[in-house]
Amino acid sequence: MNKLPLEKRVQILSMLCEGSSMRSISRVVGVSFNTVDKLLQDAGTACAAFHEETVRGVRAERVQCDEIWSFCYAKAKNLPKAKSAPFGAGDIWTWTALDADSKLIVSWLVGGRDAEYADEFMRDVASRLANRVQLTTDGLHTYLDAVERAFGVDVDYAMLVKLYGTTPEAEKRYSPVECVGARRQSVTGKPSKQHISTSYVERQNLTMRMSMRRFTRLTNAFSKRIINHCHALALYFVWYNFVRLHKTLRTTPAMAAGVTGRLWEMKDIVALIDAEAPEPQKRGPYKKRNSN
Repeated sequence: MNKLPLEKRVQILSMLCEGSSMRSISRVVGVSFNTVDKLLQDAGTACAAFHEETVRGVRAERVQCDEIWSFCYAKAKNLPKAKSAPFGAGDIWTWTALDADSKLIVSWLVGGRDAEYADEFMRDVASRLANRVQLTTDGLHTYLDAVERAFGVDVDYAMLVKLYGTTPEAEKRYSPVECVGARRQSVTGKPSKQHISTSYVERQNLTMRMSMRRFTRLTNAFSKRIINHCHALALYFVWYNFVRLHKTLRTTPAMAAGVTGRLWEMKDIVALIDAEAPEPQKRGPYKKRNSN
């Protein structure tokens, strides 16, 4: 079985995490698009399994949650006119939970923005934490029941409800609506008012949008398949947690959170891929075909 040299695989994965498109990577590195696609799939599968197993028992004090929008194949409003739309086409949301101190991505989930996904996301967040935390979300109402079912009363939970003004009609598409204020709302327990914030997770979501080409707005660099969208996210989150040095912390979020004791390199993610790869099958004895 042919395998790319380690240096090329490291280069491809690094470019994927730094915002390059898959076709530009294939041109720069000198490999086929299918090769880049296959490496992304392998990396996503290995990284998702690694995150699932490793990011457990996190000792955090403050956790912030948010959702970031993107779409697959076509936006929801254009789906009725889209031809041969695949499974998962339309608007998709990525739910993220971040430790405000270590900046570790504790949990993430791709799906809709409804009660079912809120439940699944919050149960996963709760399962990865080792102690009681102060939890802050935005004002999305589906969080209320989801947090109660996942944590019960063993959480200090608050919502940050942002208040928006009006924006001139011509600027709505290209400029965000002006935020004119925010209301801090305690829900469960005794959350510290000064720490009711979603600023860190929102900034991390901006880093996602800048680091993954498929999240860029107003371009044709969107995901064409939902599975590749999930693979790209799995790779990004392991890279963000274990490889990328945080400029403020001067270490990686995983080291700051005590999840790992060393600084990772992209070569370590390649090692994860190789560890997940099936062992090559031995070929049977060659049998000469009878020509008669």
